[in-house]
Amino acid sequence: MSTLLDETTSTTRRHGLREGAFGNARSLACRECGHEVELGPSYACPECFGPLEVAYDFPTVTREEIAAGPRNIWRYKALLPVPTDIEQSPNTEPGFTRLLEAKNLARELGLEKLWVKDDSTNPTNSFKDRVVACALSAARELDAKVFACPSTGNLANAVAAAGARAGIPTVVFIPSNLETPKKVNSAVFTEKLVAVDGNYDDVNKLASEIAGEEEGWAFVNVNVRPFYAEGSKTLGYEIAEQLGWRLPDQIVIPVASGSQLTKVDKAFQELIALGLVEDKPYKVFGAQATGCSPVSVAYKAETDAIRPVKPDTIAKSLAIGNPADGIYVLDICRRTGGAVEDITDDEVRDAIVLLARTEGIFTETAGGTTVGVLKKLVETGQLDTSLETVVINTGHGLKTLDAVSDRVGAAATIAPSYDAFVASGILREAGPQS
Repeated sequence: MSTLLDETTSTTRRHGLREGAFGNARSLACRECGHEVELGPSYACPECFGPLEVAYDFPTVTREEIAAGPRNIWRYKALLPVPTDIEQSPNTEPGFTRLLEAKNLARELGLEKLWVKDDSTNPTNSFKDRVVACALSAARELDAKVFACPSTGNLANAVAAAGARAGIPTVVFIPSNLETPKKVNSAVFTEKLVAVDGNYDDVNKLASEIAGEEEGWAFVNVNVRPFYAEGSKTLGYEIAEQLGWRLPDQIVIPVASGSQLTKVDKAFQELIALGLVEDKPYKVFGAQATGCSPVSVAYKAETDAIRPVKPDTIAKSLAIGNPADGIYVLDICRRTGGAVEDITDDEVRDAIVLLARTEGIFTETAGGTTVGVLKKLVETGQLDTSLETVVINTGHGLKTLDAVSDRVGAAATIAPSYDAFVASGILREAGPQS
């Protein structure tokens, strides 16, 4: 069996990496025992089998240096495991998406100050472009021959597009019951879309088996996962920068594997340590759909034991029944004074329409989950309505049209005449008449 690189040549290859291949990254460090290993295609600690993440020796980084960078995630390249010349490598250049003050939604929910971080405007219309860009850089530096992933949809879109842009063969694996728009959005970029009869956890298990057997395959969220996960930090960096280099009081983040939430928190902690933002308290809240809410269930039960579940929800991009970072989500939400909450599929649908009709943002089911949980947190008193709050929208609603297709549509079908329009009642309902 082999990992990304054959075991007999991996040591030589790692030492043969070009200077600065992973920027200011020092090593991969175990999140459980702290043991460090060389930078490379590893994701489990050889001492305790805990998860590995990237550790750094950061130089002094200033706000001015960041502001002088490109308007994408590479403005933060000094804080990521990528080379200094990353802009020269073909990639989708994601990031620096809009942060919108959501005054209408805030008024509707009774919040004093609310922002929506809208990542639906990334190249493939989801935040996954961020993590894939970092994974692609690692795959290239490690001389991978195939770029691949198991996915609930958005990641497959991002990997297929990034591989096409970089000229690397891609293979993406998805559950066969995935929403049609997400299937098409992957298949248009690659001929190697593989639909697997099973849920995401089944797909992920298959990907792990292939990664262990096949040489030269870089599975972004398996054998190069530590590098991939770092891309989520850029959400936290951008939010702080767009708020004028300060942290929000509260933030609501969707939870699938839990990696995004943990990395946003890591980003906030790094910014504090580097002196780029003021050290202040902030609360982190996690959002899940009831049909796949193992982390929320554990939070409410006040336990650390996260029991895997079989997903049954329309929020398929969050449908990971055995979340790898679930325990860390619990730690962060408890440490910061936040919470993990869940809502039903009907509440997800309602929240999609609510966000669209208050702020003009069409979100997919993951965003509907996050906005719906925000609403529930307010209603249950778990979230302080007087504090500045950010909610993250991770993807575009065009990817999950079926979720709301039976809830929206034509208000009336009329003949092409003014009298017919008046008879419809819409003129009266629309407001003052001339």
